[in-house]
Amino acid sequence: MSATQKRTIPVIGMMCAACSANVERRLSSLEGVVSASVSLPGRTALVEYQPDVISLSDMKREISAIGYDLVVETDRNAEELEHKAFLALRNKVCLSWLFAIAVMAISMFYHPAEGMFLRNLLLMVLTAVGMFYCGRQFYTTAWQQLRHRSANMDTLVALSTSISFLFSVFNTFWGDRVWTSRGVENNVWYDASIMIIAFVLTGRLLEERAKGSTASAIRSLMGLTPKTARLIVDGNESDVPLSTIRQRDMLHVLQGDKVPVDGIVRDGEAYIDESMISGEPVPVLKQKGTTVLAGTIVKQGSFIMRASSVGEQTFLAGMIRMVEQAQASKAPVQRIVDKVALVFVPVVVGFSLFTFILWLAIGGFSQLPQALLSAVSVLVIACPCALGLATPTALMVGIGKAAQHNILVKDATALEQLHKVSALVIDKTGTLTIPNFDISQTPGQQSPALPFEERESLKPHAREAIEMLQGCGVDVYMMSGDRDDAAHYWAEQAGIRHYRSQVLPQDKENLVRQLQSQGHCVAMVGDGINDSQALAIADVSIAMGRGTDVAIDVAQVTLMGDDLRRIPEAIRLSSQTVRTVRQNLFWAFIYNVICIPLAAGALAPFIHFQITPMWASALMAFSSVSVVLNSLRLKLKK
Repeated sequence: MSATQKRTIPVIGMMCAACSANVERRLSSLEGVVSASVSLPGRTALVEYQPDVISLSDMKREISAIGYDLVVETDRNAEELEHKAFLALRNKVCLSWLFAIAVMAISMFYHPAEGMFLRNLLLMVLTAVGMFYCGRQFYTTAWQQLRHRSANMDTLVALSTSISFLFSVFNTFWGDRVWTSRGVENNVWYDASIMIIAFVLTGRLLEERAKGSTASAIRSLMGLTPKTARLIVDGNESDVPLSTIRQRDMLHVLQGDKVPVDGIVRDGEAYIDESMISGEPVPVLKQKGTTVLAGTIVKQGSFIMRASSVGEQTFLAGMIRMVEQAQASKAPVQRIVDKVALVFVPVVVGFSLFTFILWLAIGGFSQLPQALLSAVSVLVIACPCALGLATPTALMVGIGKAAQHNILVKDATALEQLHKVSALVIDKTGTLTIPNFDISQTPGQQSPALPFEERESLKPHAREAIEMLQGCGVDVYMMSGDRDDAAHYWAEQAGIRHYRSQVLPQDKENLVRQLQSQGHCVAMVGDGINDSQALAIADVSIAMGRGTDVAIDVAQVTLMGDDLRRIPEAIRLSSQTVRTVRQNLFWAFIYNVICIPLAAGALAPFIHFQITPMWASALMAFSSVSVVLNSLRLKLKK
């Protein structure tokens, strides 16, 4: 296999779970695409592909053919496009409600003794204009989906509104001759057609607003980067766009500024707030020769720096990329839901047809209006949106919240697994303890001869973190390459009951496997190359942000800074997130179980109650919005 690249690509036009499933299926089927994971709330596709086999433009062309758009051009800003689409949607919502109110008012309050034909003709014209101007995308997308033998929520909306409208048109011109002559009431459903459009568009507007909030973690990280930098050329300074900065450029950074790119201090000194990276609130002194990172804030002083990493190569850009890819990744439960979403729309269409046939079989030709009403209600109410949004919105908010607390989660599976952890294996040196730099500055020959109590110190809050983990029912095992007396001392200092000394990398891996064989879900915490074997096989792998690149690359979770209390925090966040996912899936399932039979008219023969197409569209919109809002409650939890 040739070399691959992984990229997160914005997707425009997805509105339901079936949409994201169709885009993912289409991308995955393309030659040269190794894997594809599409996030509905994130509106992104995480694609691993072979650039020498398929280009981004090829992917864009294939996705455009089924009614969506990939933003692969560098001159197109996804946020601007989404904002324009949001404004256009808002305008359509307002206009659709004007049409809906007008049609409803005429339908309810204008019943002339003579001239019903003209009344119905007016309703037909208003509804047609409203449907095909405000709801045009439903019909174009449904047609594109049909051409490629797929379906989504637009298919259901297009079918239900078209059936309602065409049946009403038939009744406008021929209803008296067909129905009235047979003693059946002649009704038109123009109000149902336009109200479905209005409610569905309103639901999408509310969803878009709420889904925008789930991406706040990404936006807050992006907001850390300044728009301009103070460039020094031949002794002269000028403010230039950040995109023009290149490696080895000299930059002047003043008090109160955000550091524009990664680099090395060449002159001057300053105290810098690095809490966005390390989580430590105390500003750090930066002097000549020390590294500064993009997005950190100069609290006191100023300096001249030389740029070392710019654009997509900065540490901050790497953080943003990691969070984006994590939010686009999928937990195992979501992949099951996606498979359901792919067949959900065809099943709904089939059940709608079954409802129609059943009513005709029960009541004969006289029940044709009731059969159509029930079939249309089923098409409208059985929306896969709530089911499709249940898992990814909660995971996206959870991963974003973790990032805000300096816990970088690489994939959704790790967040789903963390709450199951019952045993945690932790490396000692560099993870649980840190070198005592004041002592190590003594002549290097003498330093190894110092007592181990003086060579190292326990990390701040380490003992508290261990107590929190044990309080959560997690057994903690410390692994150390030190001799037994040193390992015993540090385990006692940290409050750890289980420890092993003089271990090699293979011993760490063996312990993880042993605990797994005993039925434990095992998390491994490490920072060095010698931890990478154990990290690779653990159920959840956690690396320290100041560790080696190998450990960070292998790990699913990276802790920025030295505060080990973030491990139990991550476990609690995982519990909250999984609980929210279960709540969302439960209510989405119950919604369909209860509402579909009511829409089909199951109670109509007994208590004359049925969910009409108009109310079906309102309930459908409410179900989707409620799932997103429930996920956003995660932001409020401690």
